[in-house]
Amino acid sequence: QLPADKKMKRPYHATMTTASKSKPKIKRFRDPLSPKPILDRAALAKALRSNGVSLKDHQLDSFYQLLHRSGYPPLREFVAELRGGGDRGSVASACDNDGGSVSVAEGSGTGSSNFRTKNAISSRPGRRPQLPKSFLSYLADNIDDYATLTSKVQMHRTSEDGTTTKIVVELQDKHVVESVLMRHEGRVTICVSSQVGCAMGCTFCATGTMGMRGNLSQGEILEQLVHGSRILARSTSSDEGEASDDEMIESTTIPEEERSKKRRGRNKRPDLIRNVVFMGMGEPLNNYSNVLATCRALIDRRLWNLSHNRVTVSTVGVPARMRDLTRDLPEVNLALSLHAPDQETREQIVPAAKGAPVESLIEALDEHMMALAKRKLMGNRNPQQGGDRDGNFAVGTAEFNVEERQSASKKKRAMIEYVMLEGDTSTIEAAHKLGKLCEGRHLVVNLIPYNKTDVKDKLACPSEERMQEFRRIVSSYGSFCSIRRTMGADIAGACGQLVVEQEKGQSSVGDIEDGPFRKDGVGKRP
Repeated sequence: QLPADKKMKRPYHATMTTASKSKPKIKRFRDPLSPKPILDRAALAKALRSNGVSLKDHQLDSFYQLLHRSGYPPLREFVAELRGGGDRGSVASACDNDGGSVSVAEGSGTGSSNFRTKNAISSRPGRRPQLPKSFLSYLADNIDDYATLTSKVQMHRTSEDGTTTKIVVELQDKHVVESVLMRHEGRVTICVSSQVGCAMGCTFCATGTMGMRGNLSQGEILEQLVHGSRILARSTSSDEGEASDDEMIESTTIPEEERSKKRRGRNKRPDLIRNVVFMGMGEPLNNYSNVLATCRALIDRRLWNLSHNRVTVSTVGVPARMRDLTRDLPEVNLALSLHAPDQETREQIVPAAKGAPVESLIEALDEHMMALAKRKLMGNRNPQQGGDRDGNFAVGTAEFNVEERQSASKKKRAMIEYVMLEGDTSTIEAAHKLGKLCEGRHLVVNLIPYNKTDVKDKLACPSEERMQEFRRIVSSYGSFCSIRRTMGADIAGACGQLVVEQEKGQSSVGDIEDGPFRKDGVGKRP
């Protein structure tokens, strides 16, 4: 018999309660992707090079263009038709004289698209991009190593008013991320995730309670848009074909000319994603290369074809990466999640803020806002005035006058996100501090009413009167300040809410039909 001080301790699992055993097991890491997302362009290009497959950039562009305009069909089916193996005739192919490439008729596209694309398929004759046979043979020989979509929609909820849909996307390694579709007047915005979990640890954020589990690849981020587009197309088609009571009244009481104007307005159907914001789970700038590649795909005219100012990258504050984004892609919007007007207060609610002084973040944000104006000014400079070793001229943001700053501000390429929490960060004093911090810069400030989440600290949103007073004070310092409209509060719309609820085994996720969702089936499990 062992001495008392040498006796073995009871194993941890023997001391667990019945309730703790019933909780789902949480993975704290990501598995290697197999199959790999075909939408991960950099990974595919690397694999082609390592296998000796020669492919020019414009040829790879053509491949992704066809895949996008075909509605992202299964890869096996898509490749078979590109090689001429299908009988549907949707992709015509013919070998050229040297037998080394396949000519693809772009005007038809593979299969039937299950959502409408913004860039209509070209019908001009003679547009036949050349895809090398070696490339198509590589895809056919390795068809099990890649997939068009490696994730799936686990569930989705639509709010009672029909404006917001929360999408839970299950990745192939069983991790789960969230996306949100937000329907506004004549446009739709999707909020996407860039990581599983988050390392920033914001005290008011549900995702911050998960910890960091891994990055999403470029393909996994883009797949969220494919899932969102399909859900959007289904919900839009289900709403068509029936005339409302108002429309019936209009047909008899409103003159034809006015009715035609109304019809033209209705023709702008909200079935296209026109805005993308990286404000879902994760810190986008900590997954910089994949987020940057995704942004470039979003603004690519051959793919998602979004305007530069329709793409917004949000960050808690990674100064070096903020400047990298300004250098690499200054045309897209940059939003700083500030949430407090001074360093000491910010560190209490954003633990990662300790290495990033507020002043340096504001300066980096200001540089992003003025980047295009700075480039234009440098272009007008005489080269003999000198520049840095890269040939760039030193132009400080202080050189711009009020009119130039106001012009840049209207483009909203630099924004401050400020969640409104009851307490020190929403006082009158805090409003003046925030106003002074932005004074003279003409930054855009968005005040975000706190959407209650299941976090350790018991937090609440200030009253509407307090938020309006806060907005008025910040605006008095020259910034454009607005209060963002709350959307999705009845469907756990805040970042990471559904995933955290699911991991805790809460029944609100287990049976979504019990929630305040639409009765037409859109909010049910797909």
